[in-house]
Amino acid sequence: MTTTETPDMLRRILDYSSRADPYPMYAELRKTPVALQEDGSYVVSTYREITDILHDPHLSSDTRNLSHPTAGAEEQTTPAFINLDPPEHDRLRRMAMRHFGPPHSPGLVTGMEPALTTTVSGLIDDFAGKEQIDVVDDFAYPFPVTVICHLLGVPREDEPRFRLWVDDIINSIDYNPKTDPKEKLDKGVQAREELRQYLGGLLEQRHGRPGDDLLSRLANDDGPDGRMTDEEIVSTANLLLIAGHETTVNLITNGMLTLLRHPQVLQRLRDEPDLVVPLVEELLRYEPPVHIIPWRAAYSDITVADTVIPKGSQIMLMLASGNRDPDRFHDPDRFDPDRRDNQHLGFGSGVHLCFGGPLARRETQIALTELVRRLDRPRLVADPPPYRRSPVLRGPIHLHIEQGDGY
Repeated sequence: MTTTETPDMLRRILDYSSRADPYPMYAELRKTPVALQEDGSYVVSTYREITDILHDPHLSSDTRNLSHPTAGAEEQTTPAFINLDPPEHDRLRRMAMRHFGPPHSPGLVTGMEPALTTTVSGLIDDFAGKEQIDVVDDFAYPFPVTVICHLLGVPREDEPRFRLWVDDIINSIDYNPKTDPKEKLDKGVQAREELRQYLGGLLEQRHGRPGDDLLSRLANDDGPDGRMTDEEIVSTANLLLIAGHETTVNLITNGMLTLLRHPQVLQRLRDEPDLVVPLVEELLRYEPPVHIIPWRAAYSDITVADTVIPKGSQIMLMLASGNRDPDRFHDPDRFDPDRRDNQHLGFGSGVHLCFGGPLARRETQIALTELVRRLDRPRLVADPPPYRRSPVLRGPIHLHIEQGDGY
C-alpha cells in the first residue's frame, strides 16, 4: 500500500534536529515500505524492497533518466561511474579496478597495511599529553585523507584547498529548493568545477610520466578496454577522492562512538583483537556511514511492494532503515558483533557495491583496534555529539573524548 501520510515523517528525518537519532523515525517509516511523497518521489525503507531495487536492471543510477532531475543532482557531461548504468558503468569501473584491486591488483590493500598501521600509530602518538581529543579532527579525518591522497597521487599539502570544496559538495547533496538558500546549491556547483579543474591540472602533469599512483596509471596504461579519456579520469578521481575519505571518516567516528556507548564490547575488543572483523561488519549495519541513496530512476513503470512506481520517478533508498529492519535482522537495534548472516547495506549492494569497501574496512579495522588498545580509559565528553549537516553522509562533525594519564 502506498500512502501520502509519511512525507511529514521524511521531512522530520531530513531535518537536522533528527540527525543524532533518526532510527525511531525509520521504524515509523518502515510501516509504509514504499511511500509516495508530495513532490512525486518515492521513499523505500525496508530491507527486502531496497535490496530488490539495488539489483533491478530496470532502475537507473543516472540522474538524466529522472523525469524531473533534482536540483542537487550532479550535472556534467561525463558523470562518475557511480552515476552511470551498464554497460558504461561496467567499462569505467573495470578500468579503474585494474589499478585498485582484484583481479589485476590483488595485493593493493594488504600491501598497504604496514603504511596504514604506521599512519595510525603516528596520529595516536600525537595524543600524548592531551586530556581531551577530537576523534574527528585529530584522527578519523587525517587518516583516510592521507591514504587516499597517497593512492591517487594528490599532494597531501593541498588538503586545506580540497577540504573546502568537498564540504561544499557534500552540503549540496541534499539541497531542497523549498527550504534551502540557493547559495547552498551554487557553492556546491562551483566547488565541483574547481575540484575538477584542480584534478585536471594534476592529470596533465601525469601524461607520459608513468608512476605508481592511480592518476598516473589511469593516464598512461592501456588495458583490455583501452584508456579512459581525461574527462573520465577526472570524474573517477573526483569520486574516489570524496568517497575515499568522507565515508571512512564517518565509519571510524561512528565506530568509536558506538564502542564508547558499549564499554563491554570495547573491553572485549581490547582483549580479543580478532573481534574487529565481525565488529566492523556489525558497525556497517548498526551505524553505517551512508544513510540514504538520494536517487534512483525507473526506466519504465515498476512494481515494488504492490506499489506501481511510474517511469522516471525519483526513488530514495533509506539504507540505514533497511539495516534496522526487524523482518531481516533479529533484534536490529542491538549492537551485536557476534551477529550471523549479517548481509547489511552499509556499502550498498548490486553493481554499485562500494568500490572502495575493502580498503575502508581495513582502515577502520586498524583504526579501531589501535584506538582501543592505546587510549587510556576513554570517555565521551558529550553524548550525543554534534553531527554534520548531511542526512546522507551521517556522522559526528566532532567527537570529543577524554582520557586518563596512562601514557
